[in-house]
Amino acid sequence: MGGRQTAGFDAPPPDFYIVDWGGLATCPPKLLKNICKLFSPDIIDAIMLELPWLLGFGMFRMIAQAVSAFALTLSLSLVLPAHAEENPPQQVAAPEVLPSIVNKTKGMTKQDGYIPLYVDEASGSVYMEIPRISEDMIYQISLPRGLGSKDVGLDRGGLLAETRIVRFDRWGRKVLLVQPNLKYRAVTENPHERRSVDESFAESVLWGFEVSAESEGHVLIDVTEFVFKSDLHNIPATIKMAEQGEYALSEDRNALYLPNVKAFPRNTEIEVALTFTSAEPGEQIIEVAPTPEAITVHARHSFVALPEPGYVMRSGDPRAGYFNIELTDYAAPLEQPLQKRFIKRHRLEKEDPFAAVSPPVKPIVYYVDRGIPSAIRTAILEGARWWNEAFEAAGYLDAFRVELLPEGADPMDVQYNIIQWVHRSTRGWSRGDSVYDPRTGEIIQGRVSLGSLRDRQDNLIAEGLLAPYERGDEHVPELQAFVLARLRQLAAHEVGHTLGLVHNFAASSEGRTSVMDYPYPWIQLNSSGRPDLAEAYDTKIGGWDKAAIAYGYQDFPEGTDEKVMLDRLLADTSNRGLTLLTDQDAGPDGVNPRVERWDNSADAAEELRRVMDVRRVALNYFGEQVLQTGMPLATMEEALVPIYLFHRYQVEAAVKMLGGQFYTYALRGDDQQPKEPVPAADQQRALNALLSTLNPTELVLPTAVLERLPPRPYTHERHRELFDSRTGLSFDIFSPPVTAAELTVASILKPERAARLVEQQTLSPELPGLDFVIDQLIASAYERSDQEQDAYRREMRYLVQRVVAEQIITLAADAPMPQVRAIAEYKLAQLRDRLRVQNSPSDAADGAYNYLLVADLTRFLDRRWEPQQDRRMRLTVPPGPPIGE
Repeated sequence: MGGRQTAGFDAPPPDFYIVDWGGLATCPPKLLKNICKLFSPDIIDAIMLELPWLLGFGMFRMIAQAVSAFALTLSLSLVLPAHAEENPPQQVAAPEVLPSIVNKTKGMTKQDGYIPLYVDEASGSVYMEIPRISEDMIYQISLPRGLGSKDVGLDRGGLLAETRIVRFDRWGRKVLLVQPNLKYRAVTENPHERRSVDESFAESVLWGFEVSAESEGHVLIDVTEFVFKSDLHNIPATIKMAEQGEYALSEDRNALYLPNVKAFPRNTEIEVALTFTSAEPGEQIIEVAPTPEAITVHARHSFVALPEPGYVMRSGDPRAGYFNIELTDYAAPLEQPLQKRFIKRHRLEKEDPFAAVSPPVKPIVYYVDRGIPSAIRTAILEGARWWNEAFEAAGYLDAFRVELLPEGADPMDVQYNIIQWVHRSTRGWSRGDSVYDPRTGEIIQGRVSLGSLRDRQDNLIAEGLLAPYERGDEHVPELQAFVLARLRQLAAHEVGHTLGLVHNFAASSEGRTSVMDYPYPWIQLNSSGRPDLAEAYDTKIGGWDKAAIAYGYQDFPEGTDEKVMLDRLLADTSNRGLTLLTDQDAGPDGVNPRVERWDNSADAAEELRRVMDVRRVALNYFGEQVLQTGMPLATMEEALVPIYLFHRYQVEAAVKMLGGQFYTYALRGDDQQPKEPVPAADQQRALNALLSTLNPTELVLPTAVLERLPPRPYTHERHRELFDSRTGLSFDIFSPPVTAAELTVASILKPERAARLVEQQTLSPELPGLDFVIDQLIASAYERSDQEQDAYRREMRYLVQRVVAEQIITLAADAPMPQVRAIAEYKLAQLRDRLRVQNSPSDAADGAYNYLLVADLTRFLDRRWEPQQDRRMRLTVPPGPPIGE
């Protein structure tokens, strides 16, 4: 029947009335069909269509309920018996009742604390009792026992992954470990606005668990599989990234490390021993593992309560020198940027914020590993304590303390800020990491890892500088004093990172104003003309460090306009000549000559000349006096490397004057000078100083090396800390000068620097351009002196010429800027033509070098040779910085 219009409504079809109008009884369609068999279809249609209008909707609902109930009863009586044999009634299982936590954990060992743990030692399982579903907490994975290879990473005490905020959410019988998305937020009191952002970006579910038991709102979950099989630790990925093999978890070689399965009032710890296997281990793992095909390390899962309320986030500023957390705030007013940055720092408050000097509510305390040797431990305690001076300058009394780790304390427990001693097979970087609250940037635990071989490397440098062993059995107090002075500064530096501070590589050019620089030893020549180590390293915190701590930790009284006060503090810091420039500025692409790692002085060119003087003296005295009696003479080479390349970092600083710019992290309105080019005269001074390092007199090796350095004995194999050799077992006397020359020339002709030279002369013709620099480089390489009459020094000249030509070829082939390639190739053509027409060589050696050089230049210019196709052995530079990244 068609639909009828009544009171402005269309009458729906009959099925609508049965399912929806009689929706309170909701008679199923299949059951209705059985009822319909008892009546004529026309009668049913008529009744269902007309009845609502005749009786009214309220009365219809009552009748519909009764009819529906009757229909259900009648249909069951008609249908079910007819199909009883065909479809016997099914038993509906009662829902499984979960056991109580008490019953489930009978016989297990309980660790009560923040998240209670239950250990079933018989099965090797561990359970967590989750008392607070959907409560945020901090989650961190670390490495209590490491691999021992700095090339790979995975150091003892290292953090294996980012610090996460997580929560346990219950979904019926499942519990999900969820990491919320903190990158995108709405910083507002409006819950609807916050929800809109939360629902717009994905969360991450890290693991799923089955509920094993429950009691009074608490749930028990088995976390055994999670702590063993979760790949959140990134261990196989880290090994693969280091190109040391494809490792996979061996499931039958893992176990709970019961001594460190424990719970404290504010953190719960689960430590496991994990074994990873590979059929093809890499060389670095072969070096450190007893059976490289199976390596076993420990992973620690830490669940930490969120800090107590009361921490106040502090805005980041690029001039302040802090690590930041970053977030996108979709509640920010239109005139403000979406991106917000807040510094990482410890919580520190004055007892009396109105007092100029006040004790803290709670001091920051660091603890030193008891496994550090006694003399070194004392130096580390002293260096780390330097920071208290910075906190005193910020108005705190005894707010920063450094103590020995209490006996029996666990250094991985986040209750302790820790300074630990890390051993590896090679020297490597030290680190300052932090466990922090990703929501706010509040540092929960500072974790400093000091590489134990740093002292050995420093001692080696001191031996090379002083050559102190006249008899071979002397005790030399200057050596230990030098090493301990370096370790004090190292401890202060890495602790600074865990206080939230980034590197400040401008500090060395401003008079040692920060321990957050990489310090190069300030070596002077004493009255006898010998190297003097007395003032090699600073002995205190710097002016920049005090300013940075004041920015991050100053406690302002209520009612203070914090932004105004912090801006005023940064302005005062700038007015005192204290500048921050950090890692990106100190790298090989940097352009500011006052910013470099391991350099000294504001005048990089003049300091390069001074460093070359110290180097020359040290090489003149170099010999077996660098070795104690009983050491193989061949091991002189270990000390030779850092002394022969003693100038390498100052070269990197001075070369930044070419096409360089002085600049700051200027903000609009702060009155800082954004940038200015290095004056032409200073660029010329820098080029002259750099070219002087290529003089054959500077490249020759000490007589003792040429005459007394034998091949290495079988007990002392060659390794990467030495110069490459192309002469088999014997020491290659040309390898060090080629290496040193390439350091200088490659730095001068770096493609980015060459491009800046082109740009600066385009804008300011008085500044040197690339063509001028290449001309000077070639002229210097072909300049001869009376000192080069002997064959050895002439060979130094030939190899410099070769290095210069090959580096220009590389620039012409690889530079991204076409103007750079054009100038470089044109200069190569000029050099080839010059060599072709010059007078006959003075001897056969001259003729041979010129012949090969002309041939190689011609092959390149005729496009018959590309530098990357050259399969001849390329010399590698021995590592200067610590090994690994």
